Formats: sequence, structure tokens, C-alpha cells
Amino acid sequence: MMAFKSWRGDVGVIKPTHRPGSLEEFIRLVPEGIGVIPLFLGITRGTVDEFTEAIDAYEEKIAELAALEVDLIHPEGAPPFIIQGYEGERKLIDGWERKYGTPMMTSGQVQVDALRALDVTRVVVSSYTNEGTNKMVSKYLTEAGFDVLENAGIDVPFEQAGNLSHHEVYRHTKAAAQRHPEADGILLFGSGWRSLDAIELLEQDLEIPVAHPVPARVWTVQKRLRVVEPVSGYGRLLEEMP
Repeated sequence: MMAFKSWRGDVGVIKPTHRPGSLEEFIRLVPEGIGVIPLFLGITRGTVDEFTEAIDAYEEKIAELAALEVDLIHPEGAPPFIIQGYEGERKLIDGWERKYGTPMMTSGQVQVDALRALDVTRVVVSSYTNEGTNKMVSKYLTEAGFDVLENAGIDVPFEQAGNLSHHEVYRHTKAAAQRHPEADGILLFGSGWRSLDAIELLEQDLEIPVAHPVPARVWTVQKRLRVVEPVSGYGRLLEEMP
């Protein structure tokens, strides 16, 4: 058990890689008084085999965080769980919640919840993951009830995605969205690229909402811990707190 507790609650985060960026963004956007305890797995290749093998390692970290009696556990990294399928992921997380007695949510779940809160039904996905992963993501979102119009992967090695500028993310995503004028929302999939600053620009120029893993997890943490603190500058989800 932790000797100290944050006054608004503590969330344990399991990062799949050691890639910098999204953890700092998450901590910066989480309201004051919410503690963040990060643990790391060390995924490097971003392959389906590596994602599949990661589940046991995730559970070891979950057990560690549950022993600390955090209020919420967030195993980040959508692909290892999306591989399970939408229902398979839910059953896995439900089982872990019963076993460890701590509420949990995956990256896939928070992004689905964010899209639903933004009333998105026809979505264009923009990502940096490979074709195999993108097919699994599209299948997962379809199982969750969305019409996936396109999953546009940018051509960049997995380990170099963090080197892309938000201008490159904006240009790639806008081009994909403009191929589908019927889209009523965009998902910037994955938090390994520096895409946070593209959200408001895309929403402003395309006039549709944009979901992103970092605001989605901040929004979910607030909802789960019963905190309401809107954040401006990172899209409708955090500004309007639907």
C-alpha cells in the first residue's frame, strides 16, 4: 500500500514503450490533485507478435499497481488489447478488474468512449501504425459500432513516429478526411507521435470533432474519478467535457 495518496485520486499508467512524449502530455493535462504512477514494458518493434506476447507482462504490472491501491489502472497501448477484438478485450479487462479489485480502462476503450461522447459514427482514422495493425484497429472499431471510412497510415518506421511534426500529422490527416466528406469525426490513433497540437487545427479547418488518445484518457480519468475540470486548447472533448 502507498504511504501517500493524492487528494483527488491516483491513476496507475502502464506505458508499452519507453518513447517520450505522451506521458508528459498526459501529466500536463491531468487536473491538479490527481497523481500519476507510471510503469513501463519496453515494447520496441511494434509487431503483432510482440503485442500478443505483452499481455502477461501487462498483468504483472497491473498486479504491482493494484498492490499500491491506486484508484484506477490504465494499461496504455491499444494494439495489444485490440488484437483480442472488441468483446475479447472487454472480457479480459472485466476479468482483471474482478481479480485485482481495481477499475481499469484500455486505450482502445477510452478512444471508443471519446468518439461516442463526440457523437461520431462515421470516422476517418489517421495513424502511424503498419497495415496489419491498422486492419485490426478498423475491425475493432467496426465491432464497436463505427463506420470506418478509411484508416490512413502514414509511411514511417514505428520507432521514428515521434519525430513527425504536428504539421506533418495535420497534412496527412486532413488529406485523408477530405477524401471522405461524409465523415463526422476523426480519430488520431496512437500517442507515439506528436499530434496533440494538430487537434484544434483539424477541428477548426474541417469542422468535425477529433478524438486523440491523450485527451481521451484525461477525459476518462476525470469521469472515473468524478472530477470536472475542462481544458482548453486540445479539442472539444476536454473543452466541453461531454
